[in-house]
Amino acid sequence: MGSAVVEPNGAPKAVEADGLVMPIINFSQFTKGDIATRKAVADSILHGFQTSGFIYLTHHPISLDTIAKSFEHSASFFARPQPEKDSLCWTTPQSNRGYVASGREKVTLADLNDREEIAKLRASNPDLKESMEIGREGVEGLPNRWPEKLDAQGEAFTAHMKSFFLECKDLHMQVMRAIALGMGLDSSESNTRDSFFDSFTSAGDNNLRLLHYPAVLKSVFKDNPDQVRAGAHSDYGSITLLFQDSVGGLEVQSPQGTWVRATPVPGSIVVNAGDLLNRWSNGTIKSTKHRVVQPPAKAGDESEMYPKRYSIAYFCNPNFDRVIEALPGTFGEKAREKEKIWEPIKSGDYLVMRLAATY
Repeated sequence: MGSAVVEPNGAPKAVEADGLVMPIINFSQFTKGDIATRKAVADSILHGFQTSGFIYLTHHPISLDTIAKSFEHSASFFARPQPEKDSLCWTTPQSNRGYVASGREKVTLADLNDREEIAKLRASNPDLKESMEIGREGVEGLPNRWPEKLDAQGEAFTAHMKSFFLECKDLHMQVMRAIALGMGLDSSESNTRDSFFDSFTSAGDNNLRLLHYPAVLKSVFKDNPDQVRAGAHSDYGSITLLFQDSVGGLEVQSPQGTWVRATPVPGSIVVNAGDLLNRWSNGTIKSTKHRVVQPPAKAGDESEMYPKRYSIAYFCNPNFDRVIEALPGTFGEKAREKEKIWEPIKSGDYLVMRLAATY
């Protein structure tokens, strides 16, 4: 996947269709490169977020073996009997931890205040997925719903996911450092030009979501053209790290309003910007709508079922106690007198507001 540093508009492309370009970024050049190399990669990452809101990272610090084991543990968890999973169920938006059964969550673009409309969507066109939500450890009164007390497999799952969560947290910090360098944000706490967001990412107030989309009859989609595995939405936080299996089904909305497949690239992590980063950047970084539908048809496949699909999303957020407001350089004189679009808001308050609308 190319080792040469490329300019923002010349980055290799994982996807290019209908005006939507999702570049492939060799992230080792940022983590291990010299100053000039790091700046070039940071510019490519920022450009991807500003134009499509989506990039693919290769040569990242999370090993392929770790990712494979994460998928294995996820599949084993979802294969458990339903009563075992239900015993670890999700409870509140404030906690956002635990198992979520199929049909409970409905990601939607409906008005957040229109509870009746969201309820109708959930009833008529439920998302065809189940998930396991994992937050950071050590939050008083908000424990994770681990399966470690169920059996030895549950113990192994718990130990692995605790470690995987922290590896993802470190990658979140590195990607935010690239954004800071690309935007030219200075930190008063350090002489380096990429540490602006460090004090916003230190707590790890993030969410690790294991996702299982069960096998489903092809007729379900044929009989209901509006049926999806996960409805069209944008993510809530700063960035999302998405690990895909090989099945496919993720689609991203293009500038022309069409849906473009985000084809899985082996060894890569899809990274997209969320609504809070869009807000934080005063609209200069895009939070692009996406959805999960049936996978692409395979030649000669005459089966009646679409295969099951697994993915893992690590939703990254600024520390919940930090206030988010327009970043320096995105308003005022440096931004051609552009005004601040949104009022300041505390990160944790924003996330709870969004979660309350979807469960």
